Amino acid sequence: MRILLLGGSGFVGRHLGAALRTRGDEIIDCSLRDPATAAGAAATCDAIVNLAGEPIAQRWNAAVKRRIEASRVQAPHRFLEVLSTAERRCTVYVSASAIGYYGTSEAETFVEESPPGNDFLARVCIGWEREARRAAELGMRVAVVRNGVALGLDGGALAKMLRPFRLGVGGIVGSGRQWFSWIHIADLVRIYLMALDGVDGAVNASAPHPVTNAEFTSELGAALRRPTALAVPAFALRALLGEGAETLLRGQRVLPRRTEELGYLFQFAQLKAALANLL
Repeated sequence: MRILLLGGSGFVGRHLGAALRTRGDEIIDCSLRDPATAAGAAATCDAIVNLAGEPIAQRWNAAVKRRIEASRVQAPHRFLEVLSTAERRCTVYVSASAIGYYGTSEAETFVEESPPGNDFLARVCIGWEREARRAAELGMRVAVVRNGVALGLDGGALAKMLRPFRLGVGGIVGSGRQWFSWIHIADLVRIYLMALDGVDGAVNASAPHPVTNAEFTSELGAALRRPTALAVPAFALRALLGEGAETLLRGQRVLPRRTEELGYLFQFAQLKAALANLL
């Protein structure tokens, strides 16, 4: 299969691109910053995977929030507008989304059928998925992968955490009660492959056993054999990340119910095994 990969230089994109090449697919890398070029490349491909987006893990201000939304909503819209004029089109469109779609909660459990939230990230995800579904109007099968927090050593959340934890200054964030819906990068990539090969609609890409922030902290400290007595107070995280800290401080418990119903078997269902593999 010939696949147009948008956002292939990012953490998930690098791993997915490598997996696609390993199984014999041909990859065309493009950027949504140039929708005309990307649409031209798409006309020669069988499928599109859109992973493009402004990084979430930064201090939010009005300008950053505009970039986050524009990269996930306006950019795909422009791309699909140009693609709609092409004589030849792909048959498959796979778009990233995020479990931020559900909003945050310490008490609720979310599955694919759960309604969306109403905070900034939830509204971005709603727009992101709405634009992806427009590809169906162009005759494409559309799959949406709602990413959990991907764990790997060469990018993502875990890579940022390792240095302080190895120095013995890692600890719980805020109350520690907030849910942390994680996924090993290998499982995330395999779910994208499944989505490419036959999924229609949304699937959650998060492990079936989410943990609280306190549980994650304890497991990571044990894996590294380092103490985790220090804590990051909520006010400090808000000073560092601004409004973006609220997602980390509140979290969400997400289960991959439809993903498993479609037959996906997780390689790393438990956090201890995932950390042991990575570390």
